Amino acid sequence: MSQASPDATVDILPDPPHHPRPVLWLISTVAVALSLFQMYGAGIEPLGLFYQRGIHLAFIMVLAFLVFPLRRRRGWLSWLVDLAFLGGAVLSGFYLTYYLDDIFNRAGFWTTTDVVVGAIAVLTLLEASRRAIGLGMTLIGVAAILYALAGPRGALPWLGELLPGILAHRGNDLDRLIGQLYLGQEGIYGLPLGVAATYIFVFVLFGAFLEVTGAGRFFIDLAYAATGKRKGGPAKAAVLASAGMGSISGSAIANVVTTGAFTIPLMKRLGYRRAQAGGIEAAASTGGQITPPLMGAGAFLISEYTNVPYLEIVLVSIFPAILYLGTVYLLVHIAALKQGMSGLPPEELPSIKKVLAEGWQFLVPLGVLVYLLVMNLSPMRVGFWAILSVAGVALARWLLWRLFIAPRHQKTADTPDLPDWSTALLAGGRLVLKALEVGARNAIAVSVACAVAGIIVGVVGLTGLGLKFSSMMIAFSGGNIVLALILVLLASLVLGMGLPVTASYIVLVVLVGPTLHADFGIPLLIAHLVVFWYSQDSNVTPPIALAGFAGAAIAGASPMKTSIEAWKFAKGLYLIPLFMVFNPVIITGGPLPLVLWTGAIAILALVAFAATLEGHLFTRMDPLSRLLVIPGVIALFQPDITIEAIGAAGLLAVLGLNALLARREATGRVPDKTRPAGR
Repeated sequence: MSQASPDATVDILPDPPHHPRPVLWLISTVAVALSLFQMYGAGIEPLGLFYQRGIHLAFIMVLAFLVFPLRRRRGWLSWLVDLAFLGGAVLSGFYLTYYLDDIFNRAGFWTTTDVVVGAIAVLTLLEASRRAIGLGMTLIGVAAILYALAGPRGALPWLGELLPGILAHRGNDLDRLIGQLYLGQEGIYGLPLGVAATYIFVFVLFGAFLEVTGAGRFFIDLAYAATGKRKGGPAKAAVLASAGMGSISGSAIANVVTTGAFTIPLMKRLGYRRAQAGGIEAAASTGGQITPPLMGAGAFLISEYTNVPYLEIVLVSIFPAILYLGTVYLLVHIAALKQGMSGLPPEELPSIKKVLAEGWQFLVPLGVLVYLLVMNLSPMRVGFWAILSVAGVALARWLLWRLFIAPRHQKTADTPDLPDWSTALLAGGRLVLKALEVGARNAIAVSVACAVAGIIVGVVGLTGLGLKFSSMMIAFSGGNIVLALILVLLASLVLGMGLPVTASYIVLVVLVGPTLHADFGIPLLIAHLVVFWYSQDSNVTPPIALAGFAGAAIAGASPMKTSIEAWKFAKGLYLIPLFMVFNPVIITGGPLPLVLWTGAIAILALVAFAATLEGHLFTRMDPLSRLLVIPGVIALFQPDITIEAIGAAGLLAVLGLNALLARREATGRVPDKTRPAGR
């Protein structure tokens, strides 16, 4: 059975031979219909909460069962099972929206039909999750349901006897559980799916429109033109291209397979080891999930959970994203210096002027998006107009070419006849339909993940598991904030083995977010950002490093070795959230001198840490210098300006000495032990 990457936003349709042609047509029709429905709700007539979410999830589950059949080759039994689940998907959405007023009127007094249809909806969703995401997410959803039913008053009292004392609860019967998960606002149709059905989908669709019009290639070419001549140019281009692609897809795996197809072969050719090339691409692509404006759908969820405007989330996330990408860039640069690499020949690189001349239209929609956000429009409406701007600018560029540029070239060169208007209109229409289809298919994984996360959130609210988890966290950490953050990091790694990044963030923030804020005094927004950043570590941390595995496949390297390299290059993922906690003004703001000072020491700490990790900055660092950097970096994490100043002075002294040694080596006073022979 074909499976999608958990957070992939690339084309997830299996190879055409696995689907009869009528099924392919049906997939396209349902996908386009879903995208048009979402566009209608985003820009023309907003729908009520349950109408929007119910219809959206029904569409998504239908697509999931069409795209991911029970078996790659459908026999009569496979068709029968698939049709049964397709019926369950349609029934669950139809029943909720058609009988919505009646359901509200009998709130808490559910009929047998309510419970039966709700049970069908839950089972259908879990099967859609198994097919579209994988078994891990499904098993966690099943475990949550079993936990809700366990207990002396629950449907499974015997299971409650097996629970440890701190996790014990009274239990729930099936009626109450179904009411919570299917018929209430804190279950499947809760906030996570609400965000997926509105903001996330419209921005995924925006990315699909950019994708089919060639924006991915534009960002890659622009990155190569900017950095290709420098030492380790392709690796640095991977960092910049991933930042650009992050504004389109917001998916680490999508970034790897998109940019890595170009950057990894060039890195290998330049001298990077296979595992190193794949690891650099994975670490750089992980930056796409923390790069505004999309942030892998995280910005919208953080905004909803914290009641902080989406634009503010984007603005405060810019500098941390720059810090992360800058750290990866610096590590790449140091690796190139250590290995004596050079850049690519100028003749192999595109011209910045030419790239901008051919792809300027891709910058216009991003400008429109930022402008409308600043004007305080709803993110959903912003996405709607951004999509229209992509189509409008593409049309304007084509008209400019067709009316003015192409006729002039025809007079001076032997070129083919220009396409007639009807042919061009048909080609444009096909492109729009393709974008609508790709956008809907790209949304399957994240929408299903958010719906299953709703099951977990609903169970947490029903059983009080969040408070129990908070008590355990305080007990295990002993009230120490560093130990608490390490526990969060470990929990995110474990969850990331079975959950997509978005779902991992939702589950973790529901369990530990209140504790970090209320018991450890971390500002609410920073607590959510910390959990969100730590939820990315499953992309680059062995043994389950999804982006690392994707990079290894392209590089032809060992998945484990590639994951270790990715983990090394992505160290900023762990340090930057820690810096947010101990220096909150970097996010919450404050007096300008203090903000500038905090930003400066953050940069200094990451530069020093990268140099210590690689044992090289301007030249090789001796063991004593590397040892002295450690207390200096720790000092910069202390919320005391005197200690920070002492730490900064010490680090500047160590790094300055390294620069002085590099200058002496360049003038021949000191032999450079790291310079390869013959270079």
